[in-house]
Amino acid sequence: MAGSTRLVDLVQSRLDGFLAEHGAALAQISPDLEVIDQSARRLLAGGKRFRALFCYWGWRAVTGLGDDGELAGGGLEGAGLDAIVSVASALEIFHAAALVHDDIMDNSDLRRGQPSLHKRFEALHGEQGWSGSARQYGQATALLVGDLLLAWSDELFENGAALLRHPDAAAAARSEFALMRTEVAVGQYLDMLEETSWRTRPETELLPRAHRVIVYKSAKYSVEEPLAIGGSLAEGSLAQLAALRAFGLPLGVAFQLRDDLLGVFGDPAVTGKPSGDDLREGKRTVLITLARQKLPGSAARLVDELLGDEGLDEQQIGMLQTAVRDSGAVEQVERIIAHNVAVATAALAEAPIARSARDELGALAEAVTRRES
Repeated sequence: MAGSTRLVDLVQSRLDGFLAEHGAALAQISPDLEVIDQSARRLLAGGKRFRALFCYWGWRAVTGLGDDGELAGGGLEGAGLDAIVSVASALEIFHAAALVHDDIMDNSDLRRGQPSLHKRFEALHGEQGWSGSARQYGQATALLVGDLLLAWSDELFENGAALLRHPDAAAAARSEFALMRTEVAVGQYLDMLEETSWRTRPETELLPRAHRVIVYKSAKYSVEEPLAIGGSLAEGSLAQLAALRAFGLPLGVAFQLRDDLLGVFGDPAVTGKPSGDDLREGKRTVLITLARQKLPGSAARLVDELLGDEGLDEQQIGMLQTAVRDSGAVEQVERIIAHNVAVATAALAEAPIARSARDELGALAEAVTRRES
């Protein structure tokens, strides 16, 4: 995992330099913008960097193919390193923007154990004694910061793409990046739609609709598209890109299913979010949909009555957790995760990619589906 560790360090260094440059530009406009600069730095300090890693190993999967099956110098000294580091860093900025917007839409108070960005700005409004609604100020300011991060993510992506020697590779990666941004936006809408419209849908449609949300809100942008972007930067063949997608999509589904389990049963000390946070937010996930199908009518009605109530107390959260656990839905989701990991692993075993990349991607598959936060 030495290559992954160094890549994470390089991404953090690139982000720090990029943010320092833009922080200086903001300071030239107004000292009032220091809070924006500090917020961006805080959002992008640390993290698992899964999307950057998948992008990098998608690149290594292609560039690592030489006569002896490996890239000279262990990969990190190969041509295009600066480009891949910038693009991988751009994905992390995009991810930060998506989290800011997601927290606003979900009205989440916490992110990684700290107040979410809109709550930070809401508190600042109150501390300063400013006029108007603190809640509205917090949400509006966080929305603008999220938009600014999206713009910066585009800028850093283009900085990386400009370093490529072949315009076709830059165009292919740019196309994948644009597709990813579209998929995340519509996936977020579909997620919100399910939370509000599920009562009007036939019961038979709820599970496939919940699965569709997983695919477009998370699976593609968390795993499949970063792999495809990295492979495209390296001018991967159609067969290589297809293999990366065949690995990435089922793994992305498993990744999000694990996230759904953590959203209901995760330890707040580890996840950095309140226990049962998805229950308060009313997430109509595959887990919840399966539980409702398996529960007796009275228990299913209780779930429907309580799910999405922002004022749920610990006892009510416990009741919902017990109902979901007793339904057998947790075990079924675990089986679905295992199945998707097996599908991804089988695709990886047959992929026409570098051996070192195959090994690292296999290790990443374990990391993203067995995590506790």
